[in-house]
Amino acid sequence: MPLEILLVLVVGGIAGITALLHLTGRSRLRVLSADAARAEWVRHFPDDTIIDVTLTHDGHAALVRTETGPGLLWSFGADTVARHLRDFDWIDHPEGIEVQFHDFATPGVTIRLDETERRHWRHLLEPA
Repeated sequence: MPLEILLVLVVGGIAGITALLHLTGRSRLRVLSADAARAEWVRHFPDDTIIDVTLTHDGHAALVRTETGPGLLWSFGADTVARHLRDFDWIDHPEGIEVQFHDFATPGVTIRLDETERRHWRHLLEPA
């Protein structure tokens, strides 16, 4: 098969899959409830005991307090990503708080917070 035809098939296939996922709603960020956030955290970390869950107003992220310390759960398309907040920096961002993990495998994430949420989350993230 000529390379030009293969290239068209590959690009067309990727574009078709992308369009199909977008049209079926699979590209929207997942909106979490408190129960959904708990269930997702347990899916990522089954041995953790959850103390409290604090959701953002838009439902795209949650601060999860566990017996081993705080963690962050956020929407990543139709799925979620969860990380313990052990080695990280948080930076004020115009839209909320930016969390930078000291792990090259975990990208930084911007949590969209209004001013009231920002103060509350900052209080929860400060070391005791």
